[in-house]
Amino acid sequence: MHPLKLVLAAALSFTTIFAHAAGFHRIEIPAESGSPALKGAVWYPCPQPLEEVKMGPYVMFVAKDCPVVGRHLPFVVISHGWSGTFLGHRGIAETLANAGFVVAAINHGDNALNPRRHGDLSVLIERPTDIRRLIDFMLDSWPDASKLDAQRVGFFGFSRGGYTGLVTIGAQPVGALCENRDNPACKQAHKGELLTLTYDPRIKAAVVADPLSDFFTVESFRNVRVPVQLWHSEHGGDGVTPESIAAIARELSEVVEFHTVAAAEHFAFLAPCPPEMAKRAPEICSDPPGFDRQVFHKELNSTVLAFFRKNLANDEKPVP
Repeated sequence: MHPLKLVLAAALSFTTIFAHAAGFHRIEIPAESGSPALKGAVWYPCPQPLEEVKMGPYVMFVAKDCPVVGRHLPFVVISHGWSGTFLGHRGIAETLANAGFVVAAINHGDNALNPRRHGDLSVLIERPTDIRRLIDFMLDSWPDASKLDAQRVGFFGFSRGGYTGLVTIGAQPVGALCENRDNPACKQAHKGELLTLTYDPRIKAAVVADPLSDFFTVESFRNVRVPVQLWHSEHGGDGVTPESIAAIARELSEVVEFHTVAAAEHFAFLAPCPPEMAKRAPEICSDPPGFDRQVFHKELNSTVLAFFRKNLANDEKPVP
């Protein structure tokens, strides 16, 4: 065999031996203090080969219910947008798990299966608490919790999930959250009862894509100290404007890594849709002419991975 081919073959063999597959299993976080149970899934490094797994309209290539490999593993939580599900960012989850991260995602109260709460403002108050409950569960109750590194927790969120991430890392929505609103949560606020939004200091780095930003002002971000990778689509959509995201980038200038996605609309951050989903929901699966969502997601996934590798690294326990 040609010497170059021998080198390439050896490199491929090395990669095959030491690369991880993305393991996958479902989770359910028990109800607490009047809050409902949260359903979701975990992706994680696994020693077994991948298989095709179909969930609803989605097809994933994962190793279902296989054992977790590794110790001191970095851990990332994912928060979906309005009318989304825990599977909406499965490509990022698989990419991170293949690289040695554990990733967990849950359905919030305004998920695709619960349309009665889609306009309920109280969900925006619950969402950061959902993330706190997810982190608590993974670090304390998940069967492989001992394999996680509690000092290396990251966050990824899109749209309302991006809003959720900003709150959990210290951004404070202003009182306008409840102006001219009349749901139960806002009735509390009108009575003078304090609405508590959950800041979680365990999150050490956050990736935020096209976040809902209606409730933030220039004063909202003064307590954000962790590194943030902020993405925005050139054309925006669904209530998110490029100008509002650029304003967040200016306020986070000392900690932000800012990315603009040329020619993209808001829903470009969702994983590419399978044909069945594209027929069912063209409004979230279609893109402007000339924009290739498949190509973009390869860039998105690799850039997110590089950010978490950099910002969740530990000299004593390096990211795999």
